[in-house]
Amino acid sequence: MPMTPQSSDAVPYDALLLYSFGGPNKPEDVVPFLRNVTAGKGIPDARLEEVGEHYYGFGGKSPINEQNLALKAALEAELAARGIDLPVVWGNRNWEPYTTDAIDELERLGARRAVALVTSAYSSYSGCRQYREDLAVTLEKRGQLGPDGSTGVQFDKVRSYFNHPGFVAGNAEAVLEAYDELESQGGDAAAAKVVFVTHSIPDTMEAASGVGHATYSAQHLDVAAVIAAVVAEVRGHAVEWELAYCSRSGPPSQPWLEPDVNDLLAERAGEGLKNVVLSPIGFVSDHMEVAYDLDTEAMATAAELGMTAVRAGTVGTRPVFVAGLVDLILERAALARGEDVEQATVGSLPAFPSVTPDDCCLRRHEEPSGIPALCSEDLHR
Repeated sequence: MPMTPQSSDAVPYDALLLYSFGGPNKPEDVVPFLRNVTAGKGIPDARLEEVGEHYYGFGGKSPINEQNLALKAALEAELAARGIDLPVVWGNRNWEPYTTDAIDELERLGARRAVALVTSAYSSYSGCRQYREDLAVTLEKRGQLGPDGSTGVQFDKVRSYFNHPGFVAGNAEAVLEAYDELESQGGDAAAAKVVFVTHSIPDTMEAASGVGHATYSAQHLDVAAVIAAVVAEVRGHAVEWELAYCSRSGPPSQPWLEPDVNDLLAERAGEGLKNVVLSPIGFVSDHMEVAYDLDTEAMATAAELGMTAVRAGTVGTRPVFVAGLVDLILERAALARGEDVEQATVGSLPAFPSVTPDDCCLRRHEEPSGIPALCSEDLHR
């Protein structure tokens, strides 16, 4: 039997899919997980073992799974506090519970139409379209992707939420806390620079991310400017900032977004910078890219350069962020009901569409994908 939400606010949805990247839970999982991540690229296991050293250094376990469970619990609590009966199901692209496992659970619950919330705030191939492709391909393999959307669970998606007030406010809170920590370590907060950090992507993916809206880098720059302005107002002094990147994984011959955070720190130290706050605005939680690339590598770089450095937290399960996510879910439900909705944003960019153009966020600029993607104009179901 189809489920009916107890609150009309969530209609037409009868379940929420918390949709994430996934990560290994133990050392034996690392290479199989990396095979999933790099599927189709022909990377030998020996190379994957080398890449997996980051995970082995943390006992072979990524923090992302426990963090997703914490976010799931926080969403459930916020929904319950608002009197909304909307079951939350967790699924991943690259590890257990896989997308098909999540669909199995949705079907066991009797869900007919679910709203997907991706744990990536920004719009790009890897942060948006790849999830929508994975949903479509998984349903297709299950024989549930009919051309009229008549079979299987139907999915809509919450819009990219990088410029939603809850996400930005959560990051601003974290940067302000980092300033306090910097001062407690004897640093000069008024002279500190904020280095906002996100995951690098290939230049070709950057170009493709800008079809129909602002590029991946422009999204981050807009968010960073808002956060810096909020922090400056609270602190009562100007806040200098820059955007840097981490977690590059492509071959040296392939251009990726720069500067790398370690290179930027070295350059600024050479110019006399002594105090820095690292703010990982590109990440929702403290998973491996944060735990290794920032907490391990970048902080070591700062120490070698004689800098006083503090890493700001991610939004994680901060109440303002979780409340904002529930606001976004209810916004998407109202749009699905055909209501005229004022979509809350901060910064200079508009709300991105929750039903995306067919050519939005391809892997490479002007390259036909050939892979169906849910929640887009060509396959909205």
